[in-house]
Amino acid sequence: MPVALTKNSIDLGIVTTNAEPMLKFYRDTLGFKYLREMKVSASATMHQLACGESVIKIMVVAKELPKAPPGHIQAAMGYRYWTISVSNIPELLQSCEAAGYKIAVKETELRPGVRIAIVEDPDGNLVEFLTVG
Repeated sequence: MPVALTKNSIDLGIVTTNAEPMLKFYRDTLGFKYLREMKVSASATMHQLACGESVIKIMVVAKELPKAPPGHIQAAMGYRYWTISVSNIPELLQSCEAAGYKIAVKETELRPGVRIAIVEDPDGNLVEFLTVG
């Protein structure tokens, strides 16, 4: 049986010990709307931000946990990146670069009419920007 969706988007969880730099990137640089802070447990707090209809959940934990291997999309198995469809890649890259974030992949045409760029957040997670058309 296929999934019976009740929402036309997904929620994405990012676990970190790096609260302020991560919030600065997603809230201040990318401009995601801050929704709320929720205490999840004695040692974890979740910050929720809106990205269109999706919710980005920044889960801040009190202790260091094992990290996924850093690097290129094809550097390891598992979740490596996520994609946001946008119409303003050049402006986003300019904002990210001005704020000191690493541009992992400069704006590139994958095929006619499809352009991407990839930026690393403060924890090294890859965020892909996609423009079609």
